[in-house]
Amino acid sequence: MFKFILLILFLLCTANLTTTQNQFETDDIITSSGNLKITFIGHGTLIFTFNEKIIHIDPYGRLADYTALPKADIILITHEHGDHFDQKVIKILRTEKTSLILTKNCAKNISGGIVLKNGDIQTVQGLMIEAVPAYNIIHKRDNGEPFHPQEIGNGYIITFGDKRVYVAGDTENIPEMEELGEIDIAFLPMNLPYTMTPEMIADAARMIKPQILYPYHYGNTDTSKLVRLLKGDQDIEVRIRKME
Repeated sequence: MFKFILLILFLLCTANLTTTQNQFETDDIITSSGNLKITFIGHGTLIFTFNEKIIHIDPYGRLADYTALPKADIILITHEHGDHFDQKVIKILRTEKTSLILTKNCAKNISGGIVLKNGDIQTVQGLMIEAVPAYNIIHKRDNGEPFHPQEIGNGYIITFGDKRVYVAGDTENIPEMEELGEIDIAFLPMNLPYTMTPEMIADAARMIKPQILYPYHYGNTDTSKLVRLLKGDQDIEVRIRKME
């Protein structure tokens, strides 16, 4: 009887884990070095799975039960705001082998991370990671300060085989985007009033010309407007996933 109860408990736990992992949308991208699986957690939060490595982007505890999700090989944190830099979740995901990539401001509150500033490039566990600018020009607080000041936050470009994936972080359509080089997949934020309008994202997309564009961290902004704006740009495929 005791063994039977243990078996039932094990099956229930396994079912709960599978349900947790399967509740999120996923896409598979073919690269020259294997498939990249993208899991869309929501908000500014993603998981990349590549050659058995798990890369968590801005993990946020309000979006998922992280005790039921895979531990991290790499964690990327774009900036210090609480919906991007959730220290409780980081603690759940970290192991002694986890590489934590973060900004200088984030490093003031957590130990053992690798600090990258805008312009830094580092190979981490075999993946080239580039930290690029992410900031506001137009959208500001009532006191005139940008929601995301220059040289504070990071966007990241991660190279998976022959694919360069750009996770922009909280930013607007800044001039530096023209200097990013070839981008295959881009995640651009559309969370008003903190980041970009659909028009700003359309402008950014035309600067970086990704093959696939995912608007993310878009809150209540109408994603169909972005689709309409880029309808004539045949080389850019806009994919809408649940990333509110």
